[in-house]
Amino acid sequence: MRVIRSSKPLAGESGLVLLAVLIFLLLATLGASAMVELQRTHTQRAKEAELLFVGDQYRRAIKSYYSSVPAGKSQSPPRSLEDLLEDKRFPMPVRHLRRLYPDPMTGEADWVIVQGAGGILGVHSRSTQSAFKRRDFPIQYRDFQDKETYAEWVFVASVN
Repeated sequence: MRVIRSSKPLAGESGLVLLAVLIFLLLATLGASAMVELQRTHTQRAKEAELLFVGDQYRRAIKSYYSSVPAGKSQSPPRSLEDLLEDKRFPMPVRHLRRLYPDPMTGEADWVIVQGAGGILGVHSRSTQSAFKRRDFPIQYRDFQDKETYAEWVFVASVN
């Protein structure tokens, strides 16, 4: 006995398959966009942590430069960031900073310099991007609480 099958779908079957494909595409798109947003958030939080580390390195280096005084000279802040790499006030140059770090938020070495009497007192980012972190900063950065942008995170050495 021979069974004859029709190549024509049953009534309504083709519409159901199309609807299932559209629902699958919608869910896949929503899932992909959620993953992209999650990755963006993770990347920005990692950059925030790096900004705190790098800014602290500059703050410590400026303080070290100011505190290290060769015999017969008075305390003074560095005149340029390059002075932190090689302090030529001593017979043997002193390194207060390993290298000039780029701003993690911009990816460039385009720090805004905080000038004081006689030299550099600190740095901050040029980024006007909104900060995720608004609370729970280390004690030396409690002034960063509730700051809106990364440009407001100013890393200043206390040179008093």
